[in-house]
Order: sequence, then structure tokens, then C-alpha cells
Amino acid sequence: MSKNELLEHNVHPFKYHDDIEKALEEIEKLLKSNYKVSKRSVALLLLQDDEEITELVRSRENSFPEIQEVINRTRKKFSEPLHFVITMQRQKKVDEIVSQVVKAGDRSRSSIGSWLDRITVQPVTGIPILLLVLYFGLYKFVGEFGAGTLVDFIEGNIFENYINPWVNSAVQAYIPNRAVQELLAMEYGIITLGIRYAVAIILPIVGTFFLMFSVIEDSGYLPRLALLVDRVFKSMGLNGRAVIPMTLGFGCDTMATLVSRTLETRRERVIATLLLALAIPCSAQLGVILGLLSGRPAALAIWATFVVLVFLLVGYLAAQVLPGERPVFYMEIPPLRLPRLGNIIEKTVSRMQWYFLEIVPIFIITSVLIWIGRMTGIFDALIRATEPLMQALGLPPETAQAFLFGFFRRDYGAAGLYDLQKSGILNGAQMLVASVTLTLFVPCIAQFTVMLKERGVKTTLAIVAFVFPFAFLAGYILNLILKLAGVVL
Repeated sequence: MSKNELLEHNVHPFKYHDDIEKALEEIEKLLKSNYKVSKRSVALLLLQDDEEITELVRSRENSFPEIQEVINRTRKKFSEPLHFVITMQRQKKVDEIVSQVVKAGDRSRSSIGSWLDRITVQPVTGIPILLLVLYFGLYKFVGEFGAGTLVDFIEGNIFENYINPWVNSAVQAYIPNRAVQELLAMEYGIITLGIRYAVAIILPIVGTFFLMFSVIEDSGYLPRLALLVDRVFKSMGLNGRAVIPMTLGFGCDTMATLVSRTLETRRERVIATLLLALAIPCSAQLGVILGLLSGRPAALAIWATFVVLVFLLVGYLAAQVLPGERPVFYMEIPPLRLPRLGNIIEKTVSRMQWYFLEIVPIFIITSVLIWIGRMTGIFDALIRATEPLMQALGLPPETAQAFLFGFFRRDYGAAGLYDLQKSGILNGAQMLVASVTLTLFVPCIAQFTVMLKERGVKTTLAIVAFVFPFAFLAGYILNLILKLAGVVL
């Protein structure tokens, strides 16, 4: 249908349900201030509980209590939340218009696409597909290839055989001051520890994860995953839309915490932030742990099961404790398609640039702080103070160092476990307990900073105050179970 033909139809302005239209008229009359959009648009956003508009109107209008009364009265007339009712009425009108102006072509060629659409969202077939994606995407590609093959080559061959020995020799030859030597090189130097962790251990793991994530994202699979897990997420006070920040959290929890602002209610955002801080390991941490435990399939299975159970249990309890309505989920589902190479490269490079610009300075700062701590004796004192905790978890004293690293970044702590495993200090059961505890550990500095900005001081401190003791309690319980059951890994 041409533009002129559309104009000839003289389409009438869209009208909502009579009760909603009546509420819009009442609210428009109560709005006295000037806004950048029409008063009808402001009224619609108020009915949909838009937080920014609600706060703006609250600050400008003396009649806000009357406006709120109109909104509450209108809510009682519908069984579903108003934002859902309004969206569904819009969608119905869109479908009517599309049916009038769009001619459907031969759909036989899309039968395979329709079949894939169905099997990816039905639990019977969708869950096995999800497990295959996790197995080949996370375990094989990120865990074995990224954290195994690439890390072994870059860290084991390039850094250990060439870069670190050359840096140590050069620093000792040209810098006479011992303190400065230890700042730049040796065991905890900026180059030999900070840069090595960032480039040789973290970079290949994060790179493979973001590459895998970009492929999944560009294929259109993520919205289908959201539909698949919606019922489970509803039991935790969330809905399928939360799968986006949760999945992104496997790349970077800091980025995922920012993305959680897209969730509709404050309750959902708080629960999502709690779960991201507690039970979602970032790609670098996940990759290192997969690499550490991949040689022990039983340990890897126990780690995954334990963390998933913690995720579900804490999410369920949080939904019971935090008041709020049952979330409603609706999302537009794009067609499945073959990922485009250009899109994959662009997304991966963009995320890698963002991530690398964030972590390299933090790794360098961490190396400097460790150096200051060693020079002043604070670092060694903290290690000694943490040793009783390690003993309670059944871990050797050397593990305290990795957990102190984890205060700065959890992936930094995981890289510390990598060094301990290479040295043969940890056995299988100890590696499992350390991996679980570090996975559930407090958020890194970057994530903590974003949490303060997004959720406020009280909520952030409450989350950290819960996560820190919970992580060690979980590690203690797991160690106790392994001992009582006589499990040898």
C-alpha cells in the first residue's frame, strides 16, 4: 500500500480501553507544569510507573497525590499491571495495521526457521539445546581453548620463558634500588604479575567469551533463552528479561550491573544485582576455574551444581523477603539467523576495548598496592589474619594471598589460584572448595563502584555484608560435606 493510499484511509487516532482513556483525561487536567512532551504522553508514562517521569511530576505538581489516586483507582480495574495492559493494546493495534498493509509471501522457505523457533523455547527441547550451547560455547571454547590452550601458550611459553626472565634481568641490571625492582618485576611486579595476569591469563579468556557471546547474540538466540527461563526466574522475583544482564554477567559483572537498569522495577534490579555479585562469575574468573577443574570432571560438576543451587536458593529467598508484585514478561522475538561475521567482530572488539581499558589500570594499581603492602608489612599481616579462615575451609595458608587478590578483582584471585595449582599446592578437593568460595566472593572494586552508583550506599553495603560471610560459610559447608563423605578428587 502506497503512502497516498494510507492517507486516504484517514486513520483515526489510537484509543486505549475506556477506563485508561478516562484516567488519561483526568491526569492531563491535573498536570499544570510544562513538559518537553505532551501531557498525554506524561500521563501514559505515569500509568506505566515510569520512575523518572514519576519523580519529575512529584517534584513539579502540587496535585501529585490526586494523580496518584487516579492511577491507583485505574489499577484496581485490571487484573494485569497497567504497563502490560497498555503494551498489549498497542500490540493489538499494530497487528491490525500490519494485517491491512503487509502482504505475506510464500512462507514455505521459512519452515525450518519456524521449527527452530519452536524447539528453542519449549522446555523439552530447549533445555538440551541450552546445555549444548553451554557445553560447546563455555566449556569447550572458553574453558578448554581459551583458559587452556591459549593461556598455556601465552602465559607458559611467552611470558614465563621470554618476557618475565628478560624483564627481571633488565630491571636488576639497570635499576639498583631493590624496592623499585620489586615494584616493576620479581614476584609481585607491575609487569611480571599485573601485566602477566591481564594479558596472558585474563585477555584470552575474556576474548573467547565475548566472541562466543557475540555469536549467540547475533543469532537471535538470547530472546528465546529469555522465554525458556522465564518460569524459573519468576520464582526468584525476576522474569525472562533478566537473562540479558545475567548472561552478560558471565562476561563482566560490572557491565551487567549497569545493564540491569533495564529491568522494570527496583525490586528486580536489587535481586539481579545481588545474584550478579554472589553467584555469576565473570568470564575471566569462569574461564580460569573451568581450566583448573576441567581435568577433574567430578569436581567441575560439583562446582557447577553447588553454584547453581546457591543462585536458585538465594534468588528464591530474596523474592520472599523483598516486597513487590509478580513481574510480567513480554518481549519481541526477532527471527533466528546466521550470525554475520562483521557484526561479531565489531561487537567483540568493542567489548574487548571496554574491558581491557577497565582491567589493565586496576591490575597495575593492584600490583602497586601489593608492593606498598609488602614494603610496609600490611600485606603480610593481612595474609596472616586471613590464614585462620583458610584453615577453616581446609585450605593451605598460601591460598590467603589469592583471596586478598580477589578483593581487587575476582578474576585476579582466580588467576592466583591458577598459580597455586601450577605449583602443586592445592589438591583436587581444596581446588574445588577454593573455586566455590572465590566464585561466591565479594564483588570486585569496579563492580562495587557501579553498585554504589546504581543501587545506593545502603543497598550496596547490605549486599556486600551478606555476600562476604555467605561465601565462606558455603565453602565451609562444602568442605565439611566432602570430608564426611570421604570424597577424593
